[in-house]
Parts: sequence; C-alpha cells; structure tokens
Amino acid sequence: MVADDHEIVLRGLRLTIQGEKDMLFVGEARTGREAVDLVERTHPDVLLLDIQMPDMDGIQAAQAIRAAGSPVAILALTSFRDDSRLYAALRAGINGYLLKDIDGDSLVAAIRGAVLGEPQLHPDVARRLMERMPAPVDPFAELTRRERDVLLLLARGLSNKEIGLELSLTEVTVKGYVSSVLRKLNAADRTQAALIAVRYGLVADEDLPAI
Repeated sequence: MVADDHEIVLRGLRLTIQGEKDMLFVGEARTGREAVDLVERTHPDVLLLDIQMPDMDGIQAAQAIRAAGSPVAILALTSFRDDSRLYAALRAGINGYLLKDIDGDSLVAAIRGAVLGEPQLHPDVARRLMERMPAPVDPFAELTRRERDVLLLLARGLSNKEIGLELSLTEVTVKGYVSSVLRKLNAADRTQAALIAVRYGLVADEDLPAI
C-alpha cells in the first residue's frame, strides 16, 4: 500500500509495484487519515508512507497505525533529510526511512527486506544516525555470547527465522534473545540495534543489508 499526496508519485510507485510478480498493490491514500483507514481495511504487509501529507502527516499516521496494533511494516518514503523528521519517524514506529531519490530496483528490494523484518535505511540516513547515536563505551558488555551472535546476524539483515536456522534455535527462542538484546542496548527497535552494532565494530558497514 502507498500513501502520498502527489499523483505522479503514486502512479510511479503503483507501476513499480505492479511490475513485480511477487507483489500485490492493495491500495493508495492521499492523506494521512486515509492511510490509517486503508491500512485497517486492507491489512497490507508493507506501507510506503510519505512524511508530508495533508489532513494528518505521515508521522501522525504512523503513530495512529501503531496505536491500533497493526503489524504492517512502515517505510517512510520522503524527500526530507533533516534530523527532526527522521527521529520523529523512528519514534513513531517506522521500519525504514528511504529518500525519494531511491531507484526502482532498490525500492522493491527494500520492500522485500521489510517483509522479512529487516531494517531499511537510506545509506545517508544510516550514516547520520551512526554519527549521532549515543551509546555506552562498551555497549555490548551486558550481552551474553549467544546474544552477541543474535545481534551479529540481526544486523546483517537476517529475520528471526533465518537466525534460528543459523544458530539451531527455535524462532520463539530467537525472539526472546532479540528482545533481551534491545533492552540491554536501550535500543527502540532492530534498526537502532543494528546501527549500534556497526558503530561499535561488531559488524562492518559493508555487511549491512544493501538498499
């Protein structure tokens, strides 16, 4: 599903998604309020959400969608690069922050990654977050060896199911480890945990999933 108030953007995104055999375009909205209502009616796997829209902006829409308990993966697709909107979007519960200069192949790859639970950040956004993110001198001090293993694979873009297969653990067990890692790192979500792992050397920047 796509939410954007510019017809030409909607048309381009619609055509891009409809050109993929493994994707189904379920609807489009032109305001934030329409986006909230349409998510409730269509239950999409992924929502491409513009930040600046009339009636209710994308950040408010994301907050309302999360408050309603929807598990949809929300990818902000915007032209805004400023930190204030970026951090507000992260606090609102988005799963990725992409800029509108992204090419079609990278966009569909980001959609597929979001379905698997992988964080999706434009490289410029990821770099800026890593430069500004506060963390203790040794952010991994409280992690057990198994939690470090889980964080390493999480940061490389693996889903809980894939981590379980890699470490011979059940998906439920992996979910518990992920929750523990987020709590110990004081990270709001998988995206922030992955950025901490990169910034403090547990994972190389080039090992992050490409967008």
